[in-house]
Amino acid sequence: MPAAPNTTGSARGRGTLRPRKTAALLAQRIVGEITDRGLEPGTPLPSEKEMLEEYAVARGTLRESLRFLEMQGVLTIRTGPGGGPVVNRPGSRHLASTIAMMLQLEQVAFRSIVEARVVLEPELARRAATNATPEQLERLRASCDRMRERIDDPDVFIEENDTFHGLVAEAAGNPVFSMVITSLTWICDGTPLGVEYSEAARVAVSKEHARILRAVEAGDPERAGAAMAVHIGDFAAYLEAKYPRVLDATLRWDQVDL
Repeated sequence: MPAAPNTTGSARGRGTLRPRKTAALLAQRIVGEITDRGLEPGTPLPSEKEMLEEYAVARGTLRESLRFLEMQGVLTIRTGPGGGPVVNRPGSRHLASTIAMMLQLEQVAFRSIVEARVVLEPELARRAATNATPEQLERLRASCDRMRERIDDPDVFIEENDTFHGLVAEAAGNPVFSMVITSLTWICDGTPLGVEYSEAARVAVSKEHARILRAVEAGDPERAGAAMAVHIGDFAAYLEAKYPRVLDATLRWDQVDL
């Protein structure tokens, strides 16, 4: 039988070391096993009885670990006969939720997220112009087409706006960029704070996405970066002109919907 998680490990801290909770160590072990075994989303994990025997921990410890992983989006817990933990894949919303919680505790204004995007996204567009694969270009085209064809639908507009910026970040060639930007884009949505986009504003965004796409397709980093800088700058100016109170509002965790 495998040994129980080592509870003598210590968490990093300033000046002192504190023992890690058994539940946290067990959660880390379960994640390690998911990745080491290459378990895909939808794969069921062993039953509670089997996991208790395998990990040699108390029932409460196991359930605390599983609840934590469920909150992080690593697992879903199915109820009823044949239920139990099932492997899931955390999305950008889970990271966005964690970031939003930390920013609320630091009393960070919404404006700071916009400023971060102003700095980061033009560089990602430049990198995308160099690194984008044919498959990524096709997905960018599909996003632009869907936004243009459904421009009268605000929900589709928001969805494709998030998709486009996430795809540009993905095409930049570093998964960290994709995780961070898609999370910031989700936080920066603004609709939970009352931000609305008129049809004229939606059309303008659609045209800017198309300009960015053409530059990325052409493999022109400088033009792609410049087009993205204009796009994000216009977004910031739109908020400044129409929703200045939103920019100055403190971010709240409950405004990031999972």
